Amino acid sequence: MQGLRITQGDFVVERSGKLRDTYRIGSKLGDGAYGSVRKITHRVTGEERAVKVIHKKTLKNDEERDAFFNEVSILRSLDHPNVLKIYEFYQDDKNYYLITELCTGGELFDRIINSGSLSEAVAAEYIRQVLSVIAYCHERGVVHRDLKPENLLLDTAAPDANLKVIDFGTAQFFTHGSVLTEKIGTPYYIAPEVLRKRYNEKCDVWSAGVNLYIFLAGYPPFGGNTDEAIMRKIAVGKFSFPSPEWDSISFEAKDLITKMLTFDIEQRVSARQALEHPWMHNASRVPINPEATRSIFTNLQSFRTERSLQKATFAFIASQLSTKEEREEMLEVFKSLDRDNSGTLSRAELVEGYQRLYGYAVEDVDSEVDRIMRQVDTDQSGEIDYTEFIAATIQTNRLLSRDRLEAAFRAFDLDGSGSISAEELKTMLGRHKNYSDSVWQGIINEVDQNGDGVIDFREFTEMMLRRN
Repeated sequence: MQGLRITQGDFVVERSGKLRDTYRIGSKLGDGAYGSVRKITHRVTGEERAVKVIHKKTLKNDEERDAFFNEVSILRSLDHPNVLKIYEFYQDDKNYYLITELCTGGELFDRIINSGSLSEAVAAEYIRQVLSVIAYCHERGVVHRDLKPENLLLDTAAPDANLKVIDFGTAQFFTHGSVLTEKIGTPYYIAPEVLRKRYNEKCDVWSAGVNLYIFLAGYPPFGGNTDEAIMRKIAVGKFSFPSPEWDSISFEAKDLITKMLTFDIEQRVSARQALEHPWMHNASRVPINPEATRSIFTNLQSFRTERSLQKATFAFIASQLSTKEEREEMLEVFKSLDRDNSGTLSRAELVEGYQRLYGYAVEDVDSEVDRIMRQVDTDQSGEIDYTEFIAATIQTNRLLSRDRLEAAFRAFDLDGSGSISAEELKTMLGRHKNYSDSVWQGIINEVDQNGDGVIDFREFTEMMLRRN
């Protein structure tokens, strides 16, 4: 049963029961028109997360309710180290509860306000992360439509904190070549073609260009005392680099901004092209850490899952039960291997990583990388996604603690009967997959030792710890 396609989004589902059964509820982090955000702590892992509480009474119609589920659907489809991670959601009579990772560094907007502007090196690193997300999303048919510093959170308060793009409430799935017509966005950042209600995904590149202008100057390229005045200037699309703020900024930075703020969308660069602009070399290239990378490559080489339920369980634990600290340990190595800033690792990037680390001392690198790809690429995309990388590189004895195995088993045991059935696997993993019932029963039969047609916790645990 090697053909089952497993994505981390399979596990982002509406949970039954009460939020308090899984989390300890902590302090309030903020309020908004929709509700509030609170800090919560996962009872199994001890990890702090955030819960966005949306009051149902504030959602005035079906369209607003659909927008909430649209955001869940889009976040579920994304697996990028610079996109806010979603875990699950709940609802009761009064509220929806959206559980995400917790970012403690505040908004990038506040950091810019406090510093006035950013150096070219810092600005390049931040915009590299933003463009990486935009390119990743566009290649998967997602347009964000509201990129602004307030929607860029800092993972921590550290000077070199990772950025997280948030608020996909205005995002939309799109088909390449299609025309979008809904006027949506925020003054200062909205693209002129969006005002004309005829645009495509490159509206995100315009917004990113406005962000980069603000990073370097501390003020926007299109200003005004009212929203209407701002919109009039955007509709014309003319901007400048006035003295004295721009006198010390490099020609290359101004050239990239000009290409991102090109009025004609046909001539405007794509996110991928912007990432390849010469000025982007100012962004810090993560150096390869030989010791950390060797350890992670050792884990990659030893990672083996021969049963479909094993693959699914590793994916579930990495997606839902790994801690932020564990993921952070892998992030720097992941970024050092991701040479094209795509947010994924290609086969070629793994081969290059091997060769940078070991020279050409490893025999038959190509065959070894092909084996790793077969084992690790559980969604069969041809690349290794961030969560797949985490699943294969965290130390197994840490990943497979008894508490995590019990939590994973309970997640698959949907009816709480103490066993996992083929129907439960189909419900958990079968969304949008046209597998026959015999496939799901075959997955059960791989692990079912006593032939009763289901998997109990002993069989489940032995499968996970045997690893062959």
